[in-house]
Amino acid sequence: MATDMNDYFNKKKSAGGSNKGGGGSGGGGGFTPPRPPKIDINMGGGKSIALFVIVGIIILLVLAKPFVIITEGERGILATNGKYESQSLQPGLHFLIPIIQKVYIVDTKIRIINYADRIERKAVDGDGIEAKPAVEVLDVRGLPVKIELTVQYRLNDQYAAQTISNWGFSWEEKIINPVVRDIVRNVIGQYEAESLPTNRNKIAAQIEDGLRKNIEQQKNSPAIFQSVQLREIVLPQKVKEQIERVQIAKQEVQRAEQQVQKAKQDALKRAAEAQGKSNAVKIASEGKASAITIEAKAIAAANKIVAASLTEKLLHMEQIKVQGKFNEALRVNRDAKIFLTPGGSTPNIWVDTKSAKQQTAIE
Repeated sequence: MATDMNDYFNKKKSAGGSNKGGGGSGGGGGFTPPRPPKIDINMGGGKSIALFVIVGIIILLVLAKPFVIITEGERGILATNGKYESQSLQPGLHFLIPIIQKVYIVDTKIRIINYADRIERKAVDGDGIEAKPAVEVLDVRGLPVKIELTVQYRLNDQYAAQTISNWGFSWEEKIINPVVRDIVRNVIGQYEAESLPTNRNKIAAQIEDGLRKNIEQQKNSPAIFQSVQLREIVLPQKVKEQIERVQIAKQEVQRAEQQVQKAKQDALKRAAEAQGKSNAVKIASEGKASAITIEAKAIAAANKIVAASLTEKLLHMEQIKVQGKFNEALRVNRDAKIFLTPGGSTPNIWVDTKSAKQQTAIE
């Protein structure tokens, strides 16, 4: 086609030259149109088509997205024509068939449910935290009680596909939440409201054991229980007032017992002091009596020795000594009267007759 167009322009040029030569005086020079460039239409059309095909493929890939990237803490549930595969996809890059296959991402990180009335409620977000109202239960007498607690759990990644297939993507509302409320009701229903605060640790252990057994015994173990924290036991106002009165009474009893114990200690102390004084007096008396006894025994022994030593010659000698003293006394007072004891033994007695007030005993 390019050759035909060139021939056409060449013929037109030749025809113009002939006319110019034949009528040179009157033509004033003929018009020569510009020569168009040569265009390879076939080659340019092929490149355009190839470019359109490549762009179309890229757009198709972007729209169809035949791959998926799964991050850590997540698992992929592959559905082929609406049927879930039994094995979940591990973290990494996975390719799939557009339109026919689809991947659902599920979170396998630890999730938390806070049961409380005093916190702001919100739906599950990227942090895996959900808030729900406190669990309302009845004690053994039918009094209403509210329990605030926190439950930690996570999806069992080994059976993630079976869990989603059996329970759906709202599996938490069907497995965790009902079990928590049921276990809490069963445990609290065994106690009286007044005894709940004092049995707090025991109640927390019973709730945790019940949740762990119930959740782990589910078919294919859909969830893995982590822990539960019993945060608050909200009692009715009347029960709180009753507990306060009981606590006050207990404190008064304890105070009275302390006073009794102190009085007993004081009494024991005084008794010990009195016993100590009594023992001291007794010891002193016994010591004094012992001293008197010892002294008496010593005097008796001395008298016995003296008595044993008094012979007739010794007594006669003592009488002579006394007679000598009387003689000396008579030299001073010749009016004195002397009384001699019978037998001539000592002592003798003399009386001064000059003065009735003066009397002397000579031994």
